[in-house]
Formats: sequence, structure tokens, C-alpha cells
Amino acid sequence: MPKGSPRPRKLVLLIGTVKGVFLYHTDETRAKWKLTGPHLGGWEVFSLCGDSRHGRILAGTLSFEHGSSIRVSKDFGKTWHGVKRDPAFAKDATAKLKHIWQIVPGHPSQPGTWYAGVDDAALFVSRDDGETWSELTGLTTHATRPRWMGGFGGLCLHSIVVDPANAKRLWVGISAVGVFRSDDAGATWKLCNEGLHNVAPEFIKDPDLGRCVHKIVLDPSRPNSLAMQFHGGVFTTDNGADSWKRVSAGLPHDFGFPMAATLRDLFVVPLLADSNRVVPEGKLKVWRSRDRGRIWRGLTKGLPQKEHYVGVLRDAMTSDSLTPAGIYLGTTGGELFYSRNDGDAWEKLPASFPRITTLKTWLV
Repeated sequence: MPKGSPRPRKLVLLIGTVKGVFLYHTDETRAKWKLTGPHLGGWEVFSLCGDSRHGRILAGTLSFEHGSSIRVSKDFGKTWHGVKRDPAFAKDATAKLKHIWQIVPGHPSQPGTWYAGVDDAALFVSRDDGETWSELTGLTTHATRPRWMGGFGGLCLHSIVVDPANAKRLWVGISAVGVFRSDDAGATWKLCNEGLHNVAPEFIKDPDLGRCVHKIVLDPSRPNSLAMQFHGGVFTTDNGADSWKRVSAGLPHDFGFPMAATLRDLFVVPLLADSNRVVPEGKLKVWRSRDRGRIWRGLTKGLPQKEHYVGVLRDAMTSDSLTPAGIYLGTTGGELFYSRNDGDAWEKLPASFPRITTLKTWLV
């Protein structure tokens, strides 16, 4: 490498499954991959995040011995340790912590801050690099909280978005409640469900709630804009979630979970129905929009198109920040597909995994 040239970056694909963590290592070409794992073999892993500031991996886990806990690795999964104080409800709380669904870093101006979303729905924060966690009670004491009801997968806070332009602004998505925004770093919260419909009015008799959010992502090029995979379609907002508009015209079905966004594109994987959570017609197809949902195109090159009845969980699709962008997709059948050209063509990584729950990319 010539003197003064930038050090080539390495890309790690973090794979969480119901039986541990696996890591695929590659470089910026994404042509050759090396697999390590299983790490935390036998543990259920629901969330992962790579910490570029300190070279760590944080995992939201569940085990028979330790219950729900956050585990940390400083050596790419070879060894793990617990944090000093895990997310936990007060002893007299009626809520029970079942899973840690999401772990994300705080704003770049707050290098020691981390957020964790859990089931039963709550948001926890760490101000000391993930070592100790406390509940942001402004959300769980919201006036609507006594009326919250969970979806089929539980009452889970699964999406956390930090505004890159404003360290105090956060959004969270809760199934089957809706979207909340905080403009004061989590002290208070506004319900942001305008434009969304109650998905189960026969069970959730509430004019404001019953909005079954499946996934929320930020538009990387427009900080006040977000996109959502909803129980009843894809929605976007350009006003910080004050209101939402449906952009599902052209998609084959209104049901799905995963969503990924790059500087250029928005990606979703529609499933057949709530009662039959597999890809339509046994054809694994990723749908891409280059205009924020006005036009959708189905992408199939390299993906199985015959007798392939799998699903894709809400956190099992992600992207990287390279150019062209890499898109990564894990199935409930344990397969892992990736594209290194914005989704135009796909390849299958050779390993077969347990049920894939979460995928994250990490440039190191």
C-alpha cells in the first residue's frame, strides 16, 4: 500500500440466530468471505450492534441461565462478558422484560450513549458505554400506556431511530401501539400515528392506538424523513412523523416485516399474509424503490424463484454504507443472501444457519 494511502476497511456482517452469533468477514470488495462461529452457541440472539469506537460487539441475548441480558465481545466473538447492570424494570413494575429487541448507539456527539428497546415495550439508555442501563420512564408513563396492547409477537419496542441532525430527537416503534417521538432526549414523548389505521379495531377499541408498526428506518439523505413497514403497507413521512402517507401501490401485498434504506434506495420484502408469513408463490423477491415509494421494482436475479416458502423477520435485512451499497437478507430457513450492487443481483453465502433473527453490518 503506497505511503499515505487510507487503510483498507474491513466489513463484518453480524448474524444473530436462535442458536448463537455468526460473523462473516470481508473487505470493501465483498468478493471473498470468511465465517467464524458459532459464538454464544445455543443462546438466542435478538439484537446485535458493532461499536466502531471501541471495537466491540453488543448483543441482546436470552438464555435459560442468564435470562435476557446484554453481552459484549471485544475480540470478534471469541469471548463474551456481561455488563455491570442490564436493562431491568423496577421490582414493583407489572411489566416483564422478555427480550432485548434492539441496541443502537446514540448521537455521534454523545459517544457514551446507547439505547435498547425491549419487550414488554420500554426504552432503556446507557450513558457509560453500555455498562449500566436505566429506563426512560417518560415513555412507559405516557398517558396512553394503560391502553397499550401487543401484537402477535408481543408488546415489543423494536425500532429506535436517532436523528443525526439533532441529538435530542428520537423515534421508536412499538407493536401494536404505534410511533412515538421525543424532542428532549427521551424525557417526554409525542404519539405520532396520524395517517395510520387501527389494524385490529375488533380487539383494540381505541381511536389512537392499535397501529402495528413492523419496522422504521431513517432516510440517510433526509434526516426529517422516515419510512415504515406497517402491518398494512409501507408508509413514509417528511415531517418527522407528524403524519404518514401510504406508498404501497405496486407492491404485491401489504404485509411484511423487514426494511432497509440506503442513500439511494428503499428495500422491503412483502409476505403473503399475517396468517401465512412466507414469500408469495414460493418466490423470494426483494422490492426496491428509488423514489421513496412512488414506483417499486421486484428484484429476483440470483434469488430462488421456485418452491421457496420462507419468511424474513423484521431485523433480518440490512445494508452497508459502501458504494454501490451492499444489501443483506437472512431467511427463517437460515439462508443468507447479499447484493453488492444496490440489489440488482444477488449471491448466496455458502453457510446454512439456524433461524436468522438479526443482521447488522460493521465497518472496522
